[in-house]
Amino acid sequence: MRVLMLTSSYPKFRGDTTAPFIESIATNIAACGVEVHVVLPEHRELRRGAVEDGVHFYPYRYAPKPEWTLWGYAEALRGDVKLKRGVYALAPFAVASAFDKLMMLTAREKFDVIHAHWVLPNAPAAALVARRRKLPLVISMHGSDVFMAEKNRVFSSAARRSFDSAAWITACSDDLMQRALALGADENKTELIPYGADAKAFHVEPRQAERVRAQLELKREDVMILAVGRMVYKKGFEFLVNAMPEILRRAPSARLVLVGYGDLRRELEEQSHALGLTGHVTFAGQVPRTEIPGYFAAADIVSVPSVRDKAGNVDGLPNVVLEGMAAGKPLVASNIAGFPDVIQQGESGLLVPEKDSAALADAIVRLAHDPNLRERFGARGRARVHENLNWERVAQKFIAGYARVADHP
Repeated sequence: MRVLMLTSSYPKFRGDTTAPFIESIATNIAACGVEVHVVLPEHRELRRGAVEDGVHFYPYRYAPKPEWTLWGYAEALRGDVKLKRGVYALAPFAVASAFDKLMMLTAREKFDVIHAHWVLPNAPAAALVARRRKLPLVISMHGSDVFMAEKNRVFSSAARRSFDSAAWITACSDDLMQRALALGADENKTELIPYGADAKAFHVEPRQAERVRAQLELKREDVMILAVGRMVYKKGFEFLVNAMPEILRRAPSARLVLVGYGDLRRELEEQSHALGLTGHVTFAGQVPRTEIPGYFAAADIVSVPSVRDKAGNVDGLPNVVLEGMAAGKPLVASNIAGFPDVIQQGESGLLVPEKDSAALADAIVRLAHDPNLRERFGARGRARVHENLNWERVAQKFIAGYARVADHP
């Protein structure tokens, strides 16, 4: 089987943290013997060979200068809330270039399926090519695409037409699937496929944990609270930082480590300073993907305080949730989006209302004072990843779907 994927984000080089879930989907499908070809936009930092890990890459050019490559790679939205200036001007060129690249490849080679990641901006171009080439179209939704489709009639109309052209639609969370159905997706061809995690990569190594804790200057008795993600509004890090004074009052050995980068880092640093948290909150910055497992190994608690931001954008299912489970760590997360799909309340973690710093503090303090509960939650979460929430199982589900629509396009 040969699959042609269109995406607007992908890790730009090995170890990059941009949309690692797309790479995991593509490489694990390829590992099962499917020939995977990925069309993606050029970027000034893109350093991918023609073929890596069984995946074939085809960048398309849409901007005359490297510094104008704002399309995709989590760079089009400022704080994940609104489109950056210049993106609207680039959109026609990017969509047309993606369409041309797909047309060229499908004229040159035979494919069984076209798979568009993100209904916006990628599915409209993929749908047109699929229709012309008489190929089945698969659309996978990842979060920000549905948010954009909900913003105005033009975007929602484009999404609806793309859904109408699709043979199969997937969503990484039930929340995302319900919102897509409200936009016009057909429930008979829409399926929930949560992301996975690599249980082997996130197996806790004591030496890794010791090295990272030493780098962070943590004492043996310190309880490390880890939060990982882009520093944008929907990640809710401001509410976690706001919870720290109460956490420290009741659990003085707690230490918060924030890993990631983004538009809001300076604001979060200023918030931390204003709350008197210097020495209690560490901003670790952007950590290479290969080093992330070490941070999970070092952590005692993983917190994912995502929220619906002021524009209505919300996470689908962040990788950090499943990676925390894979590492055998207890989770404290917001009870929104895809989190309740994978976190069992009181079994593998604690779910709290979004934007509720007091509830975050209560849950984290409870775990900080109970190492046995942390261990029990972590073991149950890791077992779920081993049994079902892993990339091998996700790849098998996609391949089964491809075979189904290829037989009945």
